[in-house]
Amino acid sequence: KLIGARYFNKGYSANVEPLNSSMNSARDYDGHGTHTLSTAAGNFVPGASVYGVGKGTAKGGSPHARVAAYKVCWPSCYDSDIMAAFDMAIHDGVDVVSMSLGGDPSDYFDDGIAIGAFHAVKNNILVVSSAGNSGPSEGSVSNTAPWMFTVGASTMDREFQANVQLKNGTFFEVHLSQPLPKNKFYSLISGAEATAANATSADSVLCLEGTLDPEKVKGKILVCLRGVTDRVEKGLQAARVGAVGMILCNDEYDGNSLVADPHFLPATHINYTDGLAVLAYINSTKNPQGLITPPKGKIHTKPAPVMAAFSSRGPNTVTPEILKPDITAPGVDIIAAFTEAQSPTEQDFDERRLPFYSLSGTSMSCPHVAGVAGLLKTIHPHWSPSAIKSAIMTTASTSDNTKSPMKDSSSDKATPLAYGAGHMQPNQAADPGLVYDLTVNDYLDFLCALGYNQTMLKAFSDNPYKCPASVSLLDFNYPSITVPNLSGSVTLTRRVKNVGFPGIYAAHISQPTGVSVTVEPSILKFSRIGEEKKFKVTLKANTNGEAKDYVFGQLIWTDDKHHVRSPIVVAAAA
Repeated sequence: KLIGARYFNKGYSANVEPLNSSMNSARDYDGHGTHTLSTAAGNFVPGASVYGVGKGTAKGGSPHARVAAYKVCWPSCYDSDIMAAFDMAIHDGVDVVSMSLGGDPSDYFDDGIAIGAFHAVKNNILVVSSAGNSGPSEGSVSNTAPWMFTVGASTMDREFQANVQLKNGTFFEVHLSQPLPKNKFYSLISGAEATAANATSADSVLCLEGTLDPEKVKGKILVCLRGVTDRVEKGLQAARVGAVGMILCNDEYDGNSLVADPHFLPATHINYTDGLAVLAYINSTKNPQGLITPPKGKIHTKPAPVMAAFSSRGPNTVTPEILKPDITAPGVDIIAAFTEAQSPTEQDFDERRLPFYSLSGTSMSCPHVAGVAGLLKTIHPHWSPSAIKSAIMTTASTSDNTKSPMKDSSSDKATPLAYGAGHMQPNQAADPGLVYDLTVNDYLDFLCALGYNQTMLKAFSDNPYKCPASVSLLDFNYPSITVPNLSGSVTLTRRVKNVGFPGIYAAHISQPTGVSVTVEPSILKFSRIGEEKKFKVTLKANTNGEAKDYVFGQLIWTDDKHHVRSPIVVAAAA
């Protein structure tokens, strides 16, 4: 299964600190790499669970694939080490790179990840990457290069649920830890009420280290507000001052975004609205009491998927004409393999060792897509990286399991700036009908359109490349269509390749608000596999004063069996 493991640390050692013996090893002391690699291609393992919850057979996206690990973070990740790992992966002949790391968005010429990924794609290797965990802020998405497959994170229809029972009601929310010592009601106290003598209530309500009075907390369930410190860290502080359990309440910023963490003590995580109710109950009751019931895994929950609040959002701040993220996939409460060289919290006093662990992040969603890409590479070995990417994007769904549009964690309707083309549907991606294909020269033309000169192009191309006399970013053959500065009208070109049977495809358009969209021709007839057809899309801003914010539509090519969908994202010129 694991046929190779390499480590790259010369960049880190030259810039940060001398290496110790643990750094001259590919061993995973953190758990992140084990978790992500097993998600991408872990074998079938029966009886996997976290504390007995979510029990079942674990497997990765490509369970029979052979895998190689390339360790580049110590914990910071240097471009030189990442690029060296790319070079070795190319040398080793991998088919897919799953890269659950990234930095701030930057120009591609200054981005070692983008340069390394370009060389991988040149060698027919698909690079799947994380969008980042800086959401829901606009423009926070990273790994923005069009030759990378950038993945956001969303929920799935499985949750870890427990009851927070109060004297005046019950809240059903997310929870993943051991049960309370006894199945009885315990006194409740908020962090603000448990303030230590040398602390402020503004800090103690967040359950920060050193702010809680053990005499006030001991034997009670402590209610903490999310923010500033890690969620598990709050549970640690609660346990240190003698709490028997913890209720973690979201602040307004995090809203409905819930995560199941393996806490040090019985704990549950509730949303902002329920948190307000719990705190109001505590503040209005002489002897408030509560009970946290043992956790249970529940499947077929609704609505799902929902965009995770932490998932980084577009628009793409490096190249606004390219929609990022490209896709979303499961990235919340993902159970996968974990290192047993370290505890889940990485604290010396935490003696727990878990073969499987639940984590959340775009680091977790990225390998879901990489695993599916591996399967598609097996089914279609001659497809290019861009064809595989297109197949996954154009068959994605933008609806949840209530047949309603996908939502953000705030319960507002989500947009392509959050989910890209939508939530991945692996089975449909195996037979997309048509794909938007791209060559290495297309990517070089893209860089030419950005104004790259010969010196800059040398970072991407081994041989001198002559830029076309005229090239437009809008004509770049991406599976999504983005026009960030629409003024009047614009016409752009796309081409699609038939990867299915001969057929006739008709264009169906959902127009963005305030924008008219036409396609020419509106019918494409394919007589053989591999045949390519071009079409033009004209977008025209309505004259009655379009909105300055982004608006969204879609273009679908369909032969009744296949539905090849491209999001349309438009913003008016300032």
